Amino acid sequence: MNKKAMAAFDPRVTPARADLAARELAGRVTAARYVDGCAYEIVAPQVPLRREPSPDAPLATEALKGERVTVYETNVEGWIWGQLAADRYVGWLPASALALPGAAATHKVTALRTFAFPGPSIKRPPIEALPFGARLAIEFVKERMAITSSGAHVPAAHVAPIDAYETDFVAVAERFLGVPYLWGGKTALGLDCSGLVQIALSACGISCPRDSDMQERALGAPASVGRDLSALERGDLVFWKGHVAIVRDDENVLHANAFHMAVAIESIAAAVARIRGAGSEITAVRRVSGRSR
Repeated sequence: MNKKAMAAFDPRVTPARADLAARELAGRVTAARYVDGCAYEIVAPQVPLRREPSPDAPLATEALKGERVTVYETNVEGWIWGQLAADRYVGWLPASALALPGAAATHKVTALRTFAFPGPSIKRPPIEALPFGARLAIEFVKERMAITSSGAHVPAAHVAPIDAYETDFVAVAERFLGVPYLWGGKTALGLDCSGLVQIALSACGISCPRDSDMQERALGAPASVGRDLSALERGDLVFWKGHVAIVRDDENVLHANAFHMAVAIESIAAAVARIRGAGSEITAVRRVSGRSR
């Protein structure tokens, strides 16, 4: 297979390496061997996905409790190499955070963070802190507690049915105002620009890839806003190379950024001027409308 054909596959979302690839890619990518994947589930509240099987490797993204993963390899150091089902991201995760799939998720966490308790009393030490978007299999609700298939008790006010969607992704993103900036993060403990966009859109039932360049290609339609950006609308996504911001209103954007080291509200004019000063111009404005599952 020629190099041009190989280059068409984005390694971030293609389970293929020189030594190993998913069996369904045989004949499309070149690898020393091809294997069938096995379905697993994230059982820890949040899990780092890294480019290399090392705790010192940069964080590429995070997987949340209840997400499904196709596993292609487990190494002797306790890392698995696999692909997330939701956004197709590929990388290394700690094997201790995965298990064979359990009961199908019925609910998701809608609070920025909540606790899972070992019983009905909130005075007992919690067993887990669950992030926004974590998926849970709830058996029943009793006395304001949602009881999971494993017996954990989660405040019922902090979960919603898996198919209940928010209607304003900008409002979802606004809840994360002040959350620290974290490259690769996607929880209220820390997130990056594209992680904020992804979790906000996903909460509204809009499929969203992980990284800003992927989002620029995949989301919405080009918006004609003029050179002065006077026609920007709430919910428009403004892209620069390696960065994305959400238009909040006529004057401001909301974005997770390394300048503020947080999710911050910044005037459109100030953001454009500051980022231009760092050598980057706007590459696109995309208008997201409607909802797709």
